[in-house]
Amino acid sequence: MKKNIARIGLGVALVVLFLFHAAKWFELPLIQRLEAIVYDTRLSLTMPRTLDPRIVILDIDEKSLAEKEQGGEGRWPWPRDRLATLLDKLFDKYQIAIVGFDVVFAERDESSGLKVLQQLAQKEMKDVPGFQATLKQLQPQLDYDEIFAAGMRNRPVVLGYAFTREPEQAGSTKGTLPVAVVAAGTFSGKNIAFNSYPSHTANLEVLQKAAASGGHFSLDPDPDGILRRVPMLTEYKGAYYEALSLAIVRIIIGLPQVMPGYPGDKLWSKNYSGLEWLEVGPIKVPVDEGVAALIPYRGKQKSFKYVSAVDVLSERVDVADLKNKIVLVGTTAPGLLDLRATPVESVYPGVEVHANMISGMLDRNIKQKPPYVIGAEFVLLLIAGLFMALLLPVLSPTKSLLVTMGVLLAVLVSNLVVFHYGNLVLPLASGLVMVLLLFALNMSYGFFVEARGKNQITGLFGQYVPPELVDEMARNPADFSMAPRAEELTVLFSDVRGFTTISENLSPEDLSAYINDYLTTMSLVIREKHRGTLDKYIGDAIMAFWGAPVRDTSHAKNGLLAAMEMQTAAVKLNEKFKAKGWPTFKIGVGVNTGVMRVGDMGSTIRRAYTVMGDAVNLGARLEGLTKEYGVEIMVGELTKNAVPDMLFRELDKVRVKGKDEAVTVYEPLGVQGQVDKKKLDEVKLYGQFLRLYRTQDWDQAELQLLNLQKMAPDHVLYSHMFADRISYLRNNPPGKAWDGAFTFTHK
Repeated sequence: MKKNIARIGLGVALVVLFLFHAAKWFELPLIQRLEAIVYDTRLSLTMPRTLDPRIVILDIDEKSLAEKEQGGEGRWPWPRDRLATLLDKLFDKYQIAIVGFDVVFAERDESSGLKVLQQLAQKEMKDVPGFQATLKQLQPQLDYDEIFAAGMRNRPVVLGYAFTREPEQAGSTKGTLPVAVVAAGTFSGKNIAFNSYPSHTANLEVLQKAAASGGHFSLDPDPDGILRRVPMLTEYKGAYYEALSLAIVRIIIGLPQVMPGYPGDKLWSKNYSGLEWLEVGPIKVPVDEGVAALIPYRGKQKSFKYVSAVDVLSERVDVADLKNKIVLVGTTAPGLLDLRATPVESVYPGVEVHANMISGMLDRNIKQKPPYVIGAEFVLLLIAGLFMALLLPVLSPTKSLLVTMGVLLAVLVSNLVVFHYGNLVLPLASGLVMVLLLFALNMSYGFFVEARGKNQITGLFGQYVPPELVDEMARNPADFSMAPRAEELTVLFSDVRGFTTISENLSPEDLSAYINDYLTTMSLVIREKHRGTLDKYIGDAIMAFWGAPVRDTSHAKNGLLAAMEMQTAAVKLNEKFKAKGWPTFKIGVGVNTGVMRVGDMGSTIRRAYTVMGDAVNLGARLEGLTKEYGVEIMVGELTKNAVPDMLFRELDKVRVKGKDEAVTVYEPLGVQGQVDKKKLDEVKLYGQFLRLYRTQDWDQAELQLLNLQKMAPDHVLYSHMFADRISYLRNNPPGKAWDGAFTFTHK
């Protein structure tokens, strides 16, 4: 214990931090966000993913909104006499059990022209004989709101409405609310954080009075924008109004009263005044501190049968599909804006949220998160935390890992079992993070203490090796040597085109910022993303290599991917430079694979860990040739052969300065199977051109070159380089022994 007292003390301090979080003395935002993610994961793992046959969604979909000549009803809102017809068909023909509207009817329906006729009767047509009598006779046929209301009377119809956050003022409150389900004053003296709204958008009085009931569909997402709960009761001017789903369930089971549920006089809750559930007849609905219930998602969208509204109006639906069903009228059409972000899908119809709530209440499987989970979380963190804080310091790394994995597995399995079978939501993220941090703390502490003996070796390597690889080398210093050796590696050279011109157009300060930003961006691509070793900067040029000092069996692929990502990074960096008014740039990159000398090389004054050899020199030459061929990246043959899953175009055979042997050079085009057809056609045609060119069939080669110019008129390869070269070779024939290679006399 004495030996590990510092480590134990740090572990206990970490446990105390998490206990404070569990007790709500302060909250860790990251843990709250992780808790939401963990909840969503548990929900996804345990969803039944089955279709609930009791509930049908009558969908105002794109098909229903199509023009009438296309089989739809036209854009929303529809005339309410058509909605009355819809109700008649639902109840009389299809014999549904109940219908709920996830739609609000806050404005009068003027589509019949009745209002215009009434205005004429008061003014222009006031003295026209018979007009008043005719209008009075026609009025019942033209009052679409009354027709819709008549269709609802004496039928189980529930209308939806919305509470709003707009300050109460003229115009912010519309329509008539149904009778409050819980009277004002019921919760006086109780510490309950109801959702409270200053205004509402409700249905016309004539419609709400005709309906059997009404429920709100105000859905507030969690702080991360995800919809996980529905407020079962909402406070407005002291009274309490039920959710649409609750209103529908109450009618289904005979309209029992909504009774608040308290823990009673249990010892652990004697002084607790919060609301934990709502009793609705035989159903108990668990609610949280805001009187909201967690949504028991059955699965992704279409967990309930969808029927197009226009198909019901046209009687194209089988009676068996709707008979005795709970029908919810809502929309999945994007233009009607009733789509939500949920734990199961990022775009999810709001009407299906209500369907899930109804299904969950009827099945009595809504998850509960009562206040006592705070105490449960505190106790679990205390037990697991002290166990880990006291035990891990005295265990070996292997045993510490096994103990940590065992604790994590026990916590995960027990929590998931309680979640799925007991419908109890216990916090999980705080326990997982605490256990992992305790493990990391002990491993880190042990590493730093035990690594003192390696510091000298690390310091020595650090003089030569890039810092990002020092830690990996320090773990097994015997595996690494600075002594020069010959090995197959991959080298990369990059250079900014026309950098002299760029530098002349910038002030010294801007030039410094320009080059620093460029080198930093490209270095991060090489070093952080593709584990390359940065060799050196030569002005704006960069040299890097792969395969040493840490061995990399995929060094050619990693070097090539780095080159391709550097070009992508250049595009983004140019957008940034352009916004600052700085000149944009282009880079050429050469990549070559081959046997090189790698190791600690230099003079007695300055040494460096670097690579040398013909393969390195060829990589530099390839970078220089990119501008000659008008390509961004050029690679050697060994690099091409080492990356078979990449598509390359053979560019040419060349003899670079300093080498007598011809080499074949290639341009990478992309991953096999992901290159577009136009580029593939161009590559095929270019291959034909090369064959003609190398057989000295200049006329046919020029013809193919013209075809290539049509495909890519601005490409230097077609418009200048080979056109000029053919012209030269036609006048200066290379002879029958020509191997097709072109000799460059400059670097």
